[in-house]
Amino acid sequence: MSSFPHLEPPHSRGHAPTAVVYCEANFGAIDGKTANGLVRHSEKYEILSVIDSEKHGLDAGHVLDGKSNSIPICASLSAAIELAGYVPDVFIFGIAPASGMLSIHERGVVIEAMSLGMDIVSGLHEFLGDDAVFVAAMAQHGVTIRDVRRPRDKKDLRLFDGSISSVDCLRIAVLGTDCAIGKRTTATVLVQALMERGIKAVMVTTGQTGLIQGARYGVALDAMPSQFCAGEMEAAVVAAFEAERPDVIVIEGQSALGHPAYLSSGFILRGAQPQAVILQHAPTRLMRCDFDGLRIPTPDVEIHLIETFADTKVIGLTINHEGMTDADVSAAILLYELELGIPATDALTRSPDLLVEMVLRAFPRLQMTPASIVA
Repeated sequence: MSSFPHLEPPHSRGHAPTAVVYCEANFGAIDGKTANGLVRHSEKYEILSVIDSEKHGLDAGHVLDGKSNSIPICASLSAAIELAGYVPDVFIFGIAPASGMLSIHERGVVIEAMSLGMDIVSGLHEFLGDDAVFVAAMAQHGVTIRDVRRPRDKKDLRLFDGSISSVDCLRIAVLGTDCAIGKRTTATVLVQALMERGIKAVMVTTGQTGLIQGARYGVALDAMPSQFCAGEMEAAVVAAFEAERPDVIVIEGQSALGHPAYLSSGFILRGAQPQAVILQHAPTRLMRCDFDGLRIPTPDVEIHLIETFADTKVIGLTINHEGMTDADVSAAILLYELELGIPATDALTRSPDLLVEMVLRAFPRLQMTPASIVA
């Protein structure tokens, strides 16, 4: 049994489940993208703290965006529980390593959390619910494991059937020139900004972080058998349209269309068939993350590839400002607008209204006309 105090947590009073996010040695870095995303936005869980001993004592929002969000970074699980004053409901594994597998040390931390009565949420390719040790711990401690990337049984997966043609609202995909470059964050900001302008928008997520955040529609596309990827993508968009009847559906991108290791963007373009694309790019990133021998393409190269591959149009560029000063961002925005002839902005350091204007510039009738008008 746990020696920690079992005070009444907020979840028992009708609030969202409370959660601690594990991101040892990776918070604010590329492989910490799940934790990074949850700190910025979470509809499903109340994030109490992040675990990263290298940044303990700091504010998570300040580390990510230079603005406090009152989510502390703790050195360990025990420190996180002590700070909360009770054992939180959920332990979220917030690292997204290229291998998608747990290390020996990480396995120990997960077992520790289970022994304290915490449910486990994991977005790894390694399904913890299939591991005999974790299954035994789950039964012993009466907790659950949620493997977010686990697809449905093959008999329940859907093939592409053309039903996307029934979706007559505007569909915008936020694609990128690399992995872990901010596509999901930009998509989230865009949806919120559209809603604030009175344009009904809904997001379809395509990765584990969006699903953990609480997205109502989407699939973990990179865990799906390839035969079903376009169909599952299509079905997620159709479900969002039929349930919400929005003006705009924003689809989170995965990796990059030109990335030789990942093909998810191709399935997004084929399955969702977006009329428009917003491209995310990191000007200071020279090599693809996790692939030191592969250079990142320039935006014009990726734009040409996207528009050649699919019947769509890139309507704007958004910038990931990693390694850039505010002056650098301003200069990059001006440069890309001149070079590409499309609007550019940074979803996090510039006004979200600029994202909305980017959409309205391409689809000026959107704000005045019902969802079926996208011309």
